[in-house]
Amino acid sequence: MTQMEASVPAPGEPEAVATPSFGLLRELARRPVAVAAIAIIVVVYLAGILAPWVSPYSFTETDFGHPFAGPSLDHPLGTDRLGRDMLSRVIWSAQTTVIISAAAILTGGLVLGVTLGLISGYVGGRLDNLIMRLADAFYAVPTILLLLIISATLRDKVVEVFREVEEWTGIGGLVSSGAPEYFLVFGALSLFGWVGMARLVRSQVLSQRESEFVLAARLLGASTRRILFRYLLPTTINLIVVAVTLSLGAVVGTEVALTWLGIGIQPPHPSFGVMIFEGSGLTNLRAHSQILLIPAVVVAALMLSFNLLGDALTDLMSPRRR
Repeated sequence: MTQMEASVPAPGEPEAVATPSFGLLRELARRPVAVAAIAIIVVVYLAGILAPWVSPYSFTETDFGHPFAGPSLDHPLGTDRLGRDMLSRVIWSAQTTVIISAAAILTGGLVLGVTLGLISGYVGGRLDNLIMRLADAFYAVPTILLLLIISATLRDKVVEVFREVEEWTGIGGLVSSGAPEYFLVFGALSLFGWVGMARLVRSQVLSQRESEFVLAARLLGASTRRILFRYLLPTTINLIVVAVTLSLGAVVGTEVALTWLGIGIQPPHPSFGVMIFEGSGLTNLRAHSQILLIPAVVVAALMLSFNLLGDALTDLMSPRRR
């Protein structure tokens, strides 16, 4: 089936349920809090995406002659204990946040969560029971404990795999770029990120699978794949948009927590968790509080922005408003 066939209904088939339109953006634009939240998210994520071009310095560049320097023209946010530019570290840490959050949401929340939720809700029976019991098992296990086990047992193996990939492909710098750590962190987060999304999508599909447009599609011979992705998926778009928005904020906080525990992104690769960990301690807080406060404020603002945007989307997409 081509993309054109998937988007255009076959002759005689019912039309799919409408998805959110650009009117939603106009509604968001009338809410100052939502606009401010979007602005913060865009600035942080855009800085992360453009880090190689907009960062004044490399995240490893040190100046031992100017540790803990205050704000200046050369270093607008000052420097840390090694003389590294704080603004550059924040920008490169934003890139880590973009990579981890986007990869975790795409693989765990969207690919696994949405697909398994659609299948579970529509097919039902033993397959539904199997998927939901698997979700219960993942939900019951303490996430941090399992992530600790995964990190302790798989980190060296993942690094070795990436070294072998470098040898086979001739592509250098994969290990030194921190790719194994990124893969391990977002892979571990994806293992748990699908559970909530799958349950959410399943509940919506259960309420829609006996709807007239779905029954009509079956009678007209539409395939299961077409019914799932052409007719049932659009009914879940509102829920998915809100869930993804809220999940992005949760992933940001989780990455910081994992790094704090020593199982996230490791130095010298930058992340907000690394910056907060390096700036923690009573001595640093008293003498050089900006080392901790700068990354902490960025993380707090980002998480708050995702939550505020999620609340605004929930309100605007509520069936009662429509």
